[in-house]
Amino acid sequence: MSSERELLDAWLAGAGPAPDRGTVKAAVKESLQELVARAPGHSVEVRIPPFGAVQCIEGPRHTRGTPPNVLEATPQTWLALVVGALTWDDARAAGKLSVSGSRAGEVAALLPLV
Repeated sequence: MSSERELLDAWLAGAGPAPDRGTVKAAVKESLQELVARAPGHSVEVRIPPFGAVQCIEGPRHTRGTPPNVLEATPQTWLALVVGALTWDDARAAGKLSVSGSRAGEVAALLPLV
């Protein structure tokens, strides 16, 4: 019988069914909290819809309208980056990341988180 980690790894690699919504939501929220703990700030907004969005990376705070530095990914792509199952460059090349602004790419240096 497969372990939960094997099932998660299969899903992150695109070769298995998704874990239940609650598990994915918890993993996204925990990983976003870890990102903020490692790189506090307000220069880059990281969006993982529908489960969360945070601001990180030191620098000027953005308060109105669409932030200039945004990273957006699906939960599957984000978690694959977090655990190192997918590299930043591969995700970008495959069109799995939406990255805008001059500082959003700084998140790449923080990955993987685990």
